[in-house]
Amino acid sequence: MRPILTASIAAPGFLGLNLQESSVQLSSGFALTAQNCVIDRYGRIGARKGWTPVNTTVNTDLGATNPVEFIFEMITAGGGDTISAGNNKLFTGTTTMTTKTVRNQANTADASYTITGNNWQASSLPFGDGSDAKAHAYLVQIGHAPLVYHELPESGTGATFSVSTVGGGGDITAVTVTAAGSGYNVGDVLTIAGGTGTGAKFTVATLTGTGVATVTLTVAGTGYTDSDALTSTVTTNIDPHSHDGAFGFQQLGDVGTLPPGYTTSDFKPNCTLAAYGRIWMADIVGDRQTVYFSRLLDGSDFSGGDSGSLSLNSVFPNNDQIIALSAHNGFLIIFGRNNIAIYGNPIDVTELTLAEFIPNVGCIARDSVVSTGTDIIFLSDAGVRSLQRVIQEKSLPFRDMSKNVRDELISNVSSETAANIKAVYYDRDAFYLLSLPATGFVYCFDTRAALQDGSSRVTIWDSILPKAFYVNQAKQLLIGKPGYIGNYTGYTDNTASYRFRYFTNYFDFDQPTSLKIIKKIGFVVIGGSGEEIAIKWGFDYTESYLAVTKVLDIAEVSEYNTAQYTDPADDNDDESVAAFYSNGIVLEKFNVNAGGNGTVLQLGLEADIDGNPLSIQKID
Repeated sequence: MRPILTASIAAPGFLGLNLQESSVQLSSGFALTAQNCVIDRYGRIGARKGWTPVNTTVNTDLGATNPVEFIFEMITAGGGDTISAGNNKLFTGTTTMTTKTVRNQANTADASYTITGNNWQASSLPFGDGSDAKAHAYLVQIGHAPLVYHELPESGTGATFSVSTVGGGGDITAVTVTAAGSGYNVGDVLTIAGGTGTGAKFTVATLTGTGVATVTLTVAGTGYTDSDALTSTVTTNIDPHSHDGAFGFQQLGDVGTLPPGYTTSDFKPNCTLAAYGRIWMADIVGDRQTVYFSRLLDGSDFSGGDSGSLSLNSVFPNNDQIIALSAHNGFLIIFGRNNIAIYGNPIDVTELTLAEFIPNVGCIARDSVVSTGTDIIFLSDAGVRSLQRVIQEKSLPFRDMSKNVRDELISNVSSETAANIKAVYYDRDAFYLLSLPATGFVYCFDTRAALQDGSSRVTIWDSILPKAFYVNQAKQLLIGKPGYIGNYTGYTDNTASYRFRYFTNYFDFDQPTSLKIIKKIGFVVIGGSGEEIAIKWGFDYTESYLAVTKVLDIAEVSEYNTAQYTDPADDNDDESVAAFYSNGIVLEKFNVNAGGNGTVLQLGLEADIDGNPLSIQKID
């Protein structure tokens, strides 16, 4: 009679996926399949959350089939202002997404500005400081002039004038203000209508409140007569930072100044960063080795004061191009395609110096660069890397966070358009998400603690399909979906279920040649109230699994302060009905009978997540 062998996996999937090494030699904490899973704070493998729409209706300019591909929140004095993009349109708002156009310099009409993509990157820097600081966001995208999102200027209205004296030919020599109007600024140039003449222009000299008090003559015009009644119809030369009106978009060239030698037709950077009191921009077609920085506390001025540029022509070899910018621990980080340059003293740009140069490792996707607060994570051509680890090991063989899924990840990345790869760090769940939209996979890297070799615990999501990520100040993880901005919460994907799948590695009970006959499988699971789960097992590397189903118990949930909380064993005759006070989470232990035989064994669990969380505590 053969002895009965037992084995336990105390923390199934705790080490995440490992698709690189021989599966029989792996620790039982690794998984060969972990789809739509996360590693929770207790080290259990469990179902990811789903998403629910944030906007209550679909904006008609976006459409139900076009995804939101960019999300950003600018912090304002009133809270946060969410900007998003899709279908080559810009939107603001969350519950209601409002279409926004790009306005001209005077904010009197839409500017001539054509949007041909949605791969924006944004940074936010207040204009000015102290109580006068005003929120500004700067948006860039390859092939597009940069945009500024701020409080738009407003044209003055309602001012009228009377010609008091004229010169020869009817040129105006003096006027009096008959109505001050409102919304004007000193220096506004007023184009005049009315009267018997043409061509007169005035400049606002002084104000009464926001109305015109006095003007100076800019152009006297011709053909006017005494007592002609005049009206200002258009205000030009507006101070773009008067911040009179509602928030909206304008071109950077209309709001501020561009670097010397550039115009709005050719200054089209693809990456931007707000750091150390400035806006930094780079990656311009034809100029991909220069970083431009704005004046201190004025992200709109790239030609005045202490603004300037930083050339990497002598730093990056082989014409390596800038891909992304980041800031960390008092340093400016410049990611090239194949190299990384780290500059110190970025606050005082006169002392900006090269502090570190890391050759032969770079970043291949701008939006994969994410700061965790203590580190910077990015996607290189050899996998997902930690900047700290790259710095520590620059003279050693590199180790990377994605080591255990490296070959599959690199293969999937090769099918992607780099501009569409998105990433985010979500500190509440301590994971870094990397979305590969062409393959439909999201790689979830747990950052709570690295494995012994420095890699991260990894799982894969294959059904949530986000097109954009952003974590707002309310600590919501927002994702871009067709027609919607979604919030990562709950346990359905907009009311639809999704499949949770976990399979162990193959194990042979340390007897690789002996035939095993499986008798029984025991599980301890948490959550999954009322869910039907499939227990699967297979032998000898086959994917033709045997399976049984199990319906989990339904949690009895009592809401606090709506039902009597008492000892359920109390058998008094009180007619009031007592309910169990519970959080709706069930810990269930069960065994299933099994069968079949082979030399190596693999176990798995699958379930359709439809409103309730589910985690695996133990397998026997």
